[in-house]
Amino acid sequence: MKIKDLPKVDRPREKLEKYGPERLSDSELLAILLRTGSKGINVVELAGKILRKFSGIGLAKASVKELKNTFGLGSAKACEIAACFELGRRLLQNKQSVLLLSPQDVWNELKDIRDNKKEHFVIFFLDSRNQEIKREIISIGSLNANLVHPREVFEPAVRHLAAQVILAHNHPAGDSSPSQEDSEITKQLVEAGRLLGIGVNDHVIVSKANFFSFKEHKLL
Repeated sequence: MKIKDLPKVDRPREKLEKYGPERLSDSELLAILLRTGSKGINVVELAGKILRKFSGIGLAKASVKELKNTFGLGSAKACEIAACFELGRRLLQNKQSVLLLSPQDVWNELKDIRDNKKEHFVIFFLDSRNQEIKREIISIGSLNANLVHPREVFEPAVRHLAAQVILAHNHPAGDSSPSQEDSEITKQLVEAGRLLGIGVNDHVIVSKANFFSFKEHKLL
């Protein structure tokens, strides 16, 4: 079956646009780079064959010479694959995982939103060693239950394979003390996390000058 004959929801590019790259298989991601298949085989099947062929040394380490003419790959596609992996290596070479152990660490990481004029609700997705996997802003505006729903917090947590999360948001007025709404939302998210087996380590409210930690105040 050709890619164009698949339902749009199953086509790699459409899936990436709708769900993000994390939801695609290795074959689908490689298929986007390849763009077209070869005679008698669609691009996803071709990508799968290439991944299986290079499973020993790993596709990321394959040279242009090794890639070229593999299942009909030409020079252009071989160069694109090699360039993609080299760029990834360079971008990740100096990247260090952020270790979040205290509310002060969270406050330091949120200098970009501490004095914003609107409230930004941020989730830090962490592995089991408290290292940051990813950080996402899930809502902007006045904090309320409609903007911060457990679904918006824990769907990406599951997708990123997070073992735990830290909740955080800023108070534009400068007072980092929690409101009644802050406390209610925190309780709701802690309960939702408990059901899913994903711990809520803390909820840190930040302002330009200071922060408030639910954990430090024994409110979790």
